[in-house]
Amino acid sequence: MFDALQGKGFQVEFVSHARAILEVDFPEAVGELEAALLNATIPIEEIVAGGGGEAKGTQRLRRALAAAGWAKTKFVVEKRINDIPRESQSHEVDHVRSFERAGRIALEIEWNNKDPFFDRDLENFKRLHADGAISVGVIVTRGRSLHDNMRELVRRFIDERQIEDFEGARAWGYEPTRRQREAITRRHTRMREPMTFRDAFVDQFVSDKFGEATTHWRKLEDRVQRGVGNPCPLLLIGMPDSIVTFHEREAALSEILAEEDREPPLAG
Repeated sequence: MFDALQGKGFQVEFVSHARAILEVDFPEAVGELEAALLNATIPIEEIVAGGGGEAKGTQRLRRALAAAGWAKTKFVVEKRINDIPRESQSHEVDHVRSFERAGRIALEIEWNNKDPFFDRDLENFKRLHADGAISVGVIVTRGRSLHDNMRELVRRFIDERQIEDFEGARAWGYEPTRRQREAITRRHTRMREPMTFRDAFVDQFVSDKFGEATTHWRKLEDRVQRGVGNPCPLLLIGMPDSIVTFHEREAALSEILAEEDREPPLAG
């Protein structure tokens, strides 16, 4: 299962019998999910111009899932005594796929959020599974290779485009905050062991936007190993560094700017 994904470097992990449940009851969902992820790419320009938030490629993945029927869904669980509402809880999930006989699968994409969002997702899945609302919870996040190699990816970007200053970075859609500008400048111009602009830029950019306190595979794995979300069956998918592409260049930047004019960014 998910052999094509794993062949492209995706990490795939099943928790609490999720493999058996998906294999027997949800083969159609497996095919839809694998097809959407196999087509997922994130041009490096989107990572840099997007400032490290959710890349446009991730938004395209969301739209591909939505087109296949994985719709945003709000679950409302209500407790009643003698038909009088006494307690109500709501849980909103970004992508839910419903099957008439088999049940439902809930999916969240955590491309670059604060890592406590994993706790929220896993606890939501746990409650929804306990209430019989879902059969499996799925989380898609940055895989180990994508997180660990982010510095190399960003460094390759500025090396290939020969970016030597803030003006060069701005031409590719990156506008640093005052704090970021000052931090990069301070490292670049310090008297003792000054860093090159490129080294200072990469270090500050990745630390700010893709640091250890963001959502990535190790943070998710740590929580699952501690039992967060247990006993809900889980499918965990880590996106690899191979989904980052370098050949789009100006075309990718034009698409970013055009999409920003058309619609607000999605959260998560």
